[in-house]
Amino acid sequence: MKTDILGLSRRAFEEAAGLGPGRSKALGILYKDAFAKGRFEPSGAAIAREAVAVLEAGFGLGLLEVLEVVEEEGELGTTSKALLGLADGLTVECVRIPVASRGPATLCLSSQVGCRMACAFCETGLGGLTRNLAAAEIVAQYVTVTTRLGWDIGNLVFMGMGEPLDNFEALAGALGVFLDASGPAFAQEELTVCTAGLPEGIRRLRALGYKRLNLSVSLNGPDNPTRGRLMPVGRSHDLAELAAALAAYPQRRNFTLAVNYCLIPGLNDGLEAPAGVAAFLAAAAEPGRALVNLIPYNPGSHPLGPAPTESQVEDFRLRLVAAGVQVKLRAPRGRGLMAACGQLGKGGVGKPLSCPPGQPDL
Repeated sequence: MKTDILGLSRRAFEEAAGLGPGRSKALGILYKDAFAKGRFEPSGAAIAREAVAVLEAGFGLGLLEVLEVVEEEGELGTTSKALLGLADGLTVECVRIPVASRGPATLCLSSQVGCRMACAFCETGLGGLTRNLAAAEIVAQYVTVTTRLGWDIGNLVFMGMGEPLDNFEALAGALGVFLDASGPAFAQEELTVCTAGLPEGIRRLRALGYKRLNLSVSLNGPDNPTRGRLMPVGRSHDLAELAAALAAYPQRRNFTLAVNYCLIPGLNDGLEAPAGVAAFLAAAAEPGRALVNLIPYNPGSHPLGPAPTESQVEDFRLRLVAAGVQVKLRAPRGRGLMAACGQLGKGGVGKPLSCPPGQPDL
């Protein structure tokens, strides 16, 4: 079975090829072309025929099949969602998110087919976890949309389908590839890992030693009972344990923890909620080093209720500010595509396609 070059760092590729240091320059060109052009063509490299045979027999490049792309125009630009087919017939989704600067967009990547976290407000978890993605399949989402769809991507967030820290080895492998100067060459601060809150995974992520890698955690509840009802992970790991893992994560002075709070009217917007959020932040981060991304709930196929009104969102934002919390309101993008936060998967993504795909989703 061939090894997918998209799951390898350049060093790992050269070591696996075993062709010796004299072929390093040619292998470097092949490696760069795999990510920049989405192709792996050893026959065109300036190496001996025997080396070409070794490379063609041992390595391949696994781009994903683009099954459908849907788009929605907004104030910041075009939000696009791609439904991508894996080699085994399963599917995942990734989303191009426009940014305020109108520069290169952010790509929201999936790390699993489905998800076992089963958060009540998240579409992906409705069908459970089908399987983990390999590192090469995570990276292939980026290479596919940039080389086949022409998406201009400047930042990556592991915030799509699945819990990245629940698939840690593949996540770590993908991070190594994305940060490889001979490949995609992202800077650490251009990558954000998002988690539902797995303390051991957070500790393992810190141990990788990436001092400028961004981390984002989904809170969504001001206390253990509320969070546990919305996020089953909260029943296994309480807020004190999660806060301790987050407090130990920063490896640089200017690190700012991103905390996502999906506002669901009647469920997590009570009068005491802002104080609970503030208390969690005080335990999880240095003063002034946490930012709450306030996300209006995006109803899916099994809604918990309606999306909050603008006045409800603004009221909660002001109450957070009054509690001393730094808040950023995340404007809904891609809601009409089922591409907004918590909407990926529609409960059926990850199953083999037996008919033409429907609309894909963030």
